[in-house]
Amino acid sequence: MMDPFSVGVHDLTIEYSSGGYAVRPIDGFDLDLASGELVLLLGASGCGKTTLLSALAGILRPQSGSITVGATDVTALRGPALTEYRRGTVGVVFQSFNLVPSLSALENVAMPLLLAGVSRRVARERASALIDRVELTERAGHKPSELSGGQQQRVAIARALVHDPPLVLADEPTAHLDYIQVEGVLRLLRELATPGRVVVVATHDERLLPLADRVVELSPRVRSHPREPEMCELDAGGVLFRQGDPGELVYVVDEGEIELVRHRVDGTDERVTTVGPSGYFGELAPLFGLPRSATARATRPTTVTGSTVADFRARRHGAYPVTDLMAGAAD
Repeated sequence: MMDPFSVGVHDLTIEYSSGGYAVRPIDGFDLDLASGELVLLLGASGCGKTTLLSALAGILRPQSGSITVGATDVTALRGPALTEYRRGTVGVVFQSFNLVPSLSALENVAMPLLLAGVSRRVARERASALIDRVELTERAGHKPSELSGGQQQRVAIARALVHDPPLVLADEPTAHLDYIQVEGVLRLLRELATPGRVVVVATHDERLLPLADRVVELSPRVRSHPREPEMCELDAGGVLFRQGDPGELVYVVDEGEIELVRHRVDGTDERVTTVGPSGYFGELAPLFGLPRSATARATRPTTVTGSTVADFRARRHGAYPVTDLMAGAAD
């Protein structure tokens, strides 16, 4: 019989305020996940990996779009229904472990069951079985300070499984682990993706790539090979790129003027800077694989030329090393 469990993300947009500016790391995003899949959300810090996990967990509410987990429309949940979803449907593994220092490994795993009203005997039996599953039987009575980073992360994974959730979300689960500690965690994450369950891992750690059924890259790819410059003509008010767009090119103003503005959550714009002839802008996004941090638009009829970072530096005969690029105009 076919397992009907799946996860669907459709036209999802998430926006939040950062220092009064509107940040939109997820914009019109679509993703469909099938039962038994281990899916990696791959990308640099700031690309929206944790934001998307938070929305899947029902912790963060999107501006628009829908998230469906099994037969549940997560974005429509409120109050007790949302609490029940977070408790019974989703298991979350945090990069910082979030273990209670005063409790043993076994007690940390049993705690969510006790808080849900499960009897102490049943909670202990379930926790003990999970501690065995993550191969920490001999360390069950040890407190977090007595465990290695890899062992603490395995305890955190066991805790995330106490309600046998069909959706497991892991946020940078190998961030604090060395190559020795990481082996057991990687194997365990792979084993969790079985029929009836979906495992989603947000990471920038490429050691996880061979384990994944699918990789979703949230950071834009940066071209490293040379290519012809791209010339663009803009009328007054014309937009070259918008805040939150992926970015691949560095731009030089040939004629006219570009203003870089950041959008505030109250709907207003703040001008960051203006760039005139021979000035360049837009370098941070392609350098670090980040979304554009500002909108670029023409204040009058303007012509710009866009190049990859490598091409830009080569055409300027090395006049702009990376450190200088970083000091240029805002994206």
